[in-house]
Amino acid sequence: MILDFKKFPLLTTERLLLRNIENTDAELIHKLHSDEIVNAFVGRDNASTLKKAAEYIIKIQNLVAKNECIYWIIQLKESDNLIGSVCLWNFDPENEIVEIGYEMLAEFQGKGIMSEAIKKVVSYTFEEMNAKIITAFPSSNNSNSVALLKKLNFEFENKKYNNTHEKIKNLVTYTLRNGKNN
Repeated sequence: MILDFKKFPLLTTERLLLRNIENTDAELIHKLHSDEIVNAFVGRDNASTLKKAAEYIIKIQNLVAKNECIYWIIQLKESDNLIGSVCLWNFDPENEIVEIGYEMLAEFQGKGIMSEAIKKVVSYTFEEMNAKIITAFPSSNNSNSVALLKKLNFEFENKKYNNTHEKIKNLVTYTLRNGKNN
């Protein structure tokens, strides 16, 4: 599995730009991290501030620099505003497994945007990183997230894999396997 994000992979789809997080994104990260519905499903408290958002950006930039995470800001091509994020992290190079995480502002949900973004990230993960398995750990209470994963051919598994989450209620495991490597 290839973990080298020195040259950040800018990804594009028909409607979206998936780009690196920047220091100027603090206000938008704060908005995303202040969404109570999203926070409930990702196990995050609602105590976001602009200062915490700026600190989060630095944390993510450091993780990307150390090849421990890759984090894309999702934005519509015609806008500079962050509408969500997708990340790959919790790498298990030995078993070629990577975890995907994602979140989106409520007003952009239900428009196929996250599906479009995740398809592009899945393609990158299998074709460029050569991962064999992508794991996702949604709350079973998050019916939209579970439906999205199923739509993208992720399968429910009764196995923990690289799951390190502790604050999410009713966590379930979904995996997608790279067809080329089976």
